[in-house]
Amino acid sequence: MSRSLPLSLLSLSLALLSSTAVADTVWLKNGDRLTGTIKFYDGNKLLLQTDYGGAIALDWKKIATLESEQALLIKQDDFNGERAKSLQAAEPGKVTLANGDVPKTVELSEIAQIIKPKPLVEDFTWKGNVDLALDYKRAESDTDDYDVDVKTQARHGWWRHNAQAEYNRELKDDVVSTDNWSAEYALDRFLTEQWFWQGRFEYKRDRIEELERQRTLGTGPGYQFWDNELGAFSIATLANRSDYVYSNGEQDRFYALSVKWDYNRYLIGKAVELFSVGEVGKPLEGVADYTLDAEVGLRYKVTDWASLNMKAEKDIVSGAEGELDETRYSLGFGVGW
Repeated sequence: MSRSLPLSLLSLSLALLSSTAVADTVWLKNGDRLTGTIKFYDGNKLLLQTDYGGAIALDWKKIATLESEQALLIKQDDFNGERAKSLQAAEPGKVTLANGDVPKTVELSEIAQIIKPKPLVEDFTWKGNVDLALDYKRAESDTDDYDVDVKTQARHGWWRHNAQAEYNRELKDDVVSTDNWSAEYALDRFLTEQWFWQGRFEYKRDRIEELERQRTLGTGPGYQFWDNELGAFSIATLANRSDYVYSNGEQDRFYALSVKWDYNRYLIGKAVELFSVGEVGKPLEGVADYTLDAEVGLRYKVTDWASLNMKAEKDIVSGAEGELDETRYSLGFGVGW
């Protein structure tokens, strides 16, 4: 009896702990109740992470009310919102925001987004993706096309590291028609929650076009419009020093001003991602009229880490001796983290 009592108390304690484990709850209008962890809501689908069914996307119009013990940012639009320490269930069609002594009950129809608040300074985050596209055509004219694109970003404290690399190669009847690669590294130092200062270095190498090499070193201010579970958008205005090397041995060196952008947005319960990155520049001397290097595309998530992607890329150097105007379209497979 003396040994069974402590064992009984231990079992009771474990049962109490397991019963009080924190879990978010969603009540549906049909009477069903689901438990898990609320990841985000983007105006169409509420993503609930469960241990019995993985990530479940719930139609917002089918939800009666919900509750959560985690701190969440409740937004009525892109600019207005408030941080709630927790959510409490209310009458159907409403939810109560617990934030201080006076809880606030709002209509579910008035909520545009629910996301996790992102602190100004994070210890460390790392995200990125690798996109691979292969195209083999065997007909009267054989074509082999390879495209590899790598993008990664790491954040530590006030610093953010951005790296990109891309390789393109195309053969037509065993003759190389496209063969180029590029790499870029940019370092951001945040001054406030939105403003940052960027320094970057970029190198491009083309073995086919007349413009063989491009080297760019730049620095300037940038602004982060948003960066959360649903995507990110930032721009940077840079003063650059560029060096062009042509296949005939001639060189151009000049200064230029440019605007870079980096945009991505998750749609349909984070199943689809719309993205665009690029840079448009204007030389301060008469070496070229303008330059453009941009891409836009879509990714469809097949699993948590795998995706199908399609994108269009545009590369223009207008008015230079080795004038360049290339457009590439690709469809492929990618992995992300």
